[in-house]
Amino acid sequence: MKSRVLAAVGTVAVAAMALTGCSTGGASGGGEASCTNTITKKDVPQVTVWAWFPAFEQVVDLFNETHDDVQVCWTNAGQGNDEYTKFSTAIEAKSGAPDVIMLESEVISSFTIRKALVDIGEFGANEVKDKYTEGAWNDVTSGDSVYAIPVDSGPMGMLYRQDLFDKAGIAVPTTWDEFAAAAKQLKDAGTGVLANFPTNGRAFNQALFAQAGSKPFEYDKTKPTEVSIDVNDDASKKVLNYWDGLVKDGLVTTDDAFTADYNTSLVDGTYAVYLAAAWGPGYLQGLSDADDTAVWRAAPLPQWDAANPVQVNWGGSTFAVTEQAKDKKLAAEVAKDIFGTDEAWKIGIEQGALFPTYKPILESDYFTNLEYPFFGGQQINKDVFLAAAAGYSGFTFSPFQNYAFDQLTEQQYAMVQGEKTADEALDDLQASLEKYATEQGFTSK
Repeated sequence: MKSRVLAAVGTVAVAAMALTGCSTGGASGGGEASCTNTITKKDVPQVTVWAWFPAFEQVVDLFNETHDDVQVCWTNAGQGNDEYTKFSTAIEAKSGAPDVIMLESEVISSFTIRKALVDIGEFGANEVKDKYTEGAWNDVTSGDSVYAIPVDSGPMGMLYRQDLFDKAGIAVPTTWDEFAAAAKQLKDAGTGVLANFPTNGRAFNQALFAQAGSKPFEYDKTKPTEVSIDVNDDASKKVLNYWDGLVKDGLVTTDDAFTADYNTSLVDGTYAVYLAAAWGPGYLQGLSDADDTAVWRAAPLPQWDAANPVQVNWGGSTFAVTEQAKDKKLAAEVAKDIFGTDEAWKIGIEQGALFPTYKPILESDYFTNLEYPFFGGQQINKDVFLAAAAGYSGFTFSPFQNYAFDQLTEQQYAMVQGEKTADEALDDLQASLEKYATEQGFTSK
């Protein structure tokens, strides 16, 4: 059973893959490694790091300049699943992994179950617990075990075109009922659609379900073969029926997210609203061919009950230490320290549009009062994202999360094509995940 479970949960490993430009692993400095950055202190140990953060080379250079006992050798091994596939290959080969790896919090369980990550609680990680937000810390821990150090997160809000709202006479919606009314008002005005509901939204869709109270998985990393699945709960059905109604009424589109056409629609006025994580402003600002006349503003995410707001998170990245690290203690120190200063975080915020989980900078006057020219000088952290971050308490993902997301995408696509109702889509999702879990050797709690 164990071998079936381990084979199932990781990112799919390819039979052979050249890890050109990637580390051979080794924190002692004894092995060869290909670094994107320049190592200036060659007589001290090196810790190899894979990461795709924007402007990360500047953060690495700052770390190396201020440390005489260790140097970071950094490589961008690909973003998201591209990196995870390479990591899976290295896990199967038992060599080729870096000492420290950037992972999104949603995939940590997929690698802990393969015994690919170190419990850095053994190396003092819990000593920095109070420096991070509760939700971000809960996402990387299980009891006293710590499987990664949080870096950035994605508390959610609503980015909207104030100029299009004003033209149609729309007030900023604070509830989902008001959101639906605004969508109809905009359609009646003939000026586009309010928003997009991407069937391939994955963690975005899951966050919307969670806001209504959905808890799709129960999973304890210390009991790796046990999982509880509840994806067809009343909360998820409430949310999916809501969006299916907007789709059927022609009030929202169902374009795939993060395609060229989707990006164009974000900036040309096709969508008046971008439901976004805190990294969304940076993503939006970086798109080409933006409408120079657009007036963007940020507001809190609409709520099901305005009197009892629920905050949710979409995305978030971490640094984990791999089991292939030769000096795990030193690698853990790098994972803890590389974004452990205000100076490093100012690079991440100003050059990489990261939203910090590190409270010394998150709660600083600098970050709270930061003005964003793209949003007309609005202090979007103070107005929206700080409260959203403070209200997020963490989320439990499954040990086969990529598979679960793929199945969710398939079921939602069938729904918007009119092949299934929202209830049927989620019931079929539940059945498919239960079947998959059983086939791979998991047991239900």
